[in-house]
Amino acid sequence: MIKVEHLSKSFGDLVVLKDINIEIEKGEIISIIGPSGTGKSTFLRCLNLLEKPTGGTIWINDLDIMNPKNNPNMLRQKMGMVFQNFNLFEHLTVLDNLTIGPIKLLNKTKCEAEERARDLLKVVGLVAKENVFPEELSGGQQQRVAIARCLSMDPEIILFDEPTSALDPTMVSEVLGVIRRLASDGMTMAIVTHEMKFARDLSTRVLYMDEGVIYEEGTPEHIFETPTKEKTRAFINRIRNYAYHIDHVDFDFYDMRSGLEAFSNKHFFNRTEINNLNLIIEETLQLCFKEGDVENRNQIIRNTGGLDLTVEYSEQTKEISVLFSADSQLKTIINQVADSDGISYIILQGITKSIDEVIKEGRLTLKLVLDCLKS
Repeated sequence: MIKVEHLSKSFGDLVVLKDINIEIEKGEIISIIGPSGTGKSTFLRCLNLLEKPTGGTIWINDLDIMNPKNNPNMLRQKMGMVFQNFNLFEHLTVLDNLTIGPIKLLNKTKCEAEERARDLLKVVGLVAKENVFPEELSGGQQQRVAIARCLSMDPEIILFDEPTSALDPTMVSEVLGVIRRLASDGMTMAIVTHEMKFARDLSTRVLYMDEGVIYEEGTPEHIFETPTKEKTRAFINRIRNYAYHIDHVDFDFYDMRSGLEAFSNKHFFNRTEINNLNLIIEETLQLCFKEGDVENRNQIIRNTGGLDLTVEYSEQTKEISVLFSADSQLKTIINQVADSDGISYIILQGITKSIDEVIKEGRLTLKLVLDCLKS
């Protein structure tokens, strides 16, 4: 139905979209998620040429809408768009907002357009509001009118640009309810949204956009449960982190502790969680720097760029993790040697629910997950 190849968009020197490639099939519901400022809305606006792409091609039913010979305006009518700020005509009644497009662009008679408009107002639950003006409606009602207006043009696909972002939380559900109904009727939709539960429940496919590219895509189950890329995982789980770089064994321990304390307080860790977090870091550093061939290990750390410490907190799952990363030449961070008393490792086992160490692409990574049941 829609095929996008190597789409790019720049505003002067600012590159917003880079090499976007995607196909959307009839009946699909595509949710587009990601941080603000990553090109999601620009991507939708490029699809129906509200923004002219810098490069690439967009095909609708095998016709290139960027080719003037293919009557781009007629092809664009196949794509309706619902904006976050409604964009209704304030000087027209609800009914007139729905009929002006079909009369002027689809050559429908006033009678035909009004009959269709009233049917659509029934769909969105606003049949009693046909003679009122937009300013007399709530935000949720205005957005439902905007959806009905879009449908009045008989689009084959609807593009939703954050349709609930301008609404009071109490009004969000009424708009999402209308979109759910459209989904059950088989309407093809692409939806830029920050409503994660909605995207998970309704979508056939989810695109995660970051830095102007489709960074990861897949089924809702894949994106929300088992994302393969780190940025996707951080976004989905709303991961916040504290990072500290350790150059050598004699690093500024108190500076690190001060930053960690501030991070912990910001995210309302309880005192036991903070104590156990500090204990995990201290005992891991004891094993890393003070066990085995200490001089050789410290030299490797100094010569290969040091040791990176990251504390991650997921606002979604409430999980707290500690990650250490170093060059793979170190071979192990959680260094257990034969002549060790093993106390540090026993302590770590007692306050974590998992300890995993892997080597991948030349980096050694240790991940310890705090056992919050013991905090």
